Amino acid sequence: MKNLNNYIEQKQTDLFNKLWIFFAFGQKQFDEQKKEWVEYVWMDWWLVIPKENVDKFLDEHTKIVEEWIKQDIQENWIENIIERELLNHEAYYTGDIRDTVDVLSDYNVSYEQVKKVYQDTYEKNSN
Repeated sequence: MKNLNNYIEQKQTDLFNKLWIFFAFGQKQFDEQKKEWVEYVWMDWWLVIPKENVDKFLDEHTKIVEEWIKQDIQENWIENIIERELLNHEAYYTGDIRDTVDVLSDYNVSYEQVKKVYQDTYEKNSN
């Protein structure tokens, strides 16, 4: 089953190229990639965006993610998505579902839904 990164990777790369966005994990990488005439904004995850493109990026990236969420729910059903994310965040090892709940916030999934899938799956696999 695909996850968000699998789906949006190419679309995100295309968006980065279109808007001159890059990652820089320090001043040296920033200096190597920057254009002298461009004013940049440092975002989360070491993402560097030309100031004039920030709003375009936020708008287009949001649309990419929303499109994926609709497709993911259609193809995989919400219970399977919850289970996938419980596994991805090792909830069955830690007993903590909070990271899964956080990751699924854009899916409008409640804590109670995640807890139910966690409990059902845990009981099914422990028998």
